Amino acid sequence: MTRKIVVLLSAFIVSIVLLAGCSGGNAAKTGAADSGKELVYATAKDINDMNPHLYPGSLPAQGMVYESLVENTEDGIKPLLAESWDVSEDGKVYTFHLRKDVKFHDGEPFNADAVKQNIEAVQSNASKHSWIKLSTKIVSASVLDEHTFELVLSEPYYPALLELSMTRPYVFISPKDFVNGETKDGVSGHNGTGPYKLSEHKTDQYATFEANENYWGGAPKVNKITAKVLPAGETTFLALQKGEVNFIFTDDRGSDSIDVDAMNQLMDSGDFQLVRSKAMNTKMIVANSSKSDSPAHETAVREAIWYSIDRETISKQIFSGTETAANTLFSSNVNYANVELKKRGFDLDTAKQLLEKAGWMLEKGSEVRTKDGKPLAMKLYYDVSSSSQKTEAEFIQNTLKKVGVQLELIGEESSSIANRRATGDYDLLFNQTWGLAYDPQSTISAFTSESAYYHTTSGISKADELYKNIDEVMVTMDEEKRKSLYADILTIVHDEAVFIPLTNGSVTIVAPTGLQGISFKQTQFELPFEQMYFE
Repeated sequence: MTRKIVVLLSAFIVSIVLLAGCSGGNAAKTGAADSGKELVYATAKDINDMNPHLYPGSLPAQGMVYESLVENTEDGIKPLLAESWDVSEDGKVYTFHLRKDVKFHDGEPFNADAVKQNIEAVQSNASKHSWIKLSTKIVSASVLDEHTFELVLSEPYYPALLELSMTRPYVFISPKDFVNGETKDGVSGHNGTGPYKLSEHKTDQYATFEANENYWGGAPKVNKITAKVLPAGETTFLALQKGEVNFIFTDDRGSDSIDVDAMNQLMDSGDFQLVRSKAMNTKMIVANSSKSDSPAHETAVREAIWYSIDRETISKQIFSGTETAANTLFSSNVNYANVELKKRGFDLDTAKQLLEKAGWMLEKGSEVRTKDGKPLAMKLYYDVSSSSQKTEAEFIQNTLKKVGVQLELIGEESSSIANRRATGDYDLLFNQTWGLAYDPQSTISAFTSESAYYHTTSGISKADELYKNIDEVMVTMDEEKRKSLYADILTIVHDEAVFIPLTNGSVTIVAPTGLQGISFKQTQFELPFEQMYFE
């Protein structure tokens, strides 16, 4: 009899444990906010390759795992992995004094030798990093002692610290993760020094990041962050309503996971809060000036497109006023960008006049202008994962039809659009500036890069002058000359209308009402998750 009772009790205990285990598994998947320990955010794409010295990886994810020597803040460059630094009088030598209490996630020490190995790994793959001018100016990386590191440049370069603060490539991974002493052909692990470490990754499903309990800045209060791959739009909205995810934010392509109406519904439920950053970037249409067989090659056509876009309506109706109309490549709060430039408002009559003057005529009974028997037709590529770009594209398509321009709209994955931008296989495509932490220098440096905006700028009449000014502005030590050069650069690309501004974008966060410590960085590509906590 006693033995039977023991068996029954044992079975009962096992069943309770199993039920508890099932309940815990459910909470991990759908009730993370209730535990106060986990954030589950929706992302339209997989985190991809987390090698910080290459570019396929998710920037928000890499920003949690890896760190740079310095950080770009609203108040300027501040210490991060380097406690302090000195710059030589000639502007060529940077000496960094490193933190002494830092370890990589695998326990390896972060020291000057690790810094040297990482920077040399980046430099050994120089062609991949040609967009970042610092990569072309590093002469040597030297260890002075265990916690002192020296970087020597070929010439003065004022954005050096700014570019060292970026999410990639000048961030640090444990040298034990290198493959054959390099990172360009892959890495064997993803051990950074950041507040979170990658613990699990199932491609195109999810990635989990756990708090780094030994983080030099103190262990984060949110113990676990999961990036869940979901299609943008209704699927993500329903996942938020069901509790399968509890956090979304504007991703590293400038795309919102859900539209404004869906956000408002979530706010009305009382379970979520909406937080927006100040203006971070400019959303724009990029025109290919180098494609000689495309109408986009002509300045008059590009200007006509500019005049045909009703930015105020886009701002009010598509973004419900959450993004403001942009009339220049950079907003005036960007350094060196407060420049007097030609005004181009919404004016269909001016657009028609420009096209007719350029020989694009609208024959009676036709809806599309022609010149020399060729129709005024172009393709506009948009990010298929963006909840707003397709709507914008359709709105612009309809307006341009009124001036005799035919747009074919093509939605593609962001990687495909990036490849088109690099190869020049496009007429028009959506894009955005780098943002406050990087501009104007990063977006402008990309004007000369074949992997970025070379095809956008190389077909304009003043391309040589533009490139000469860009080279000069990056090295001059004279502040007044720098301002003058930036003014010339911005005037050239504005007059040529190769970057057609739409709206000034910001980072949008939808989060549980109980989440505190929400803030932003200077970059739209990362969030300071380590500062967040649940009440």
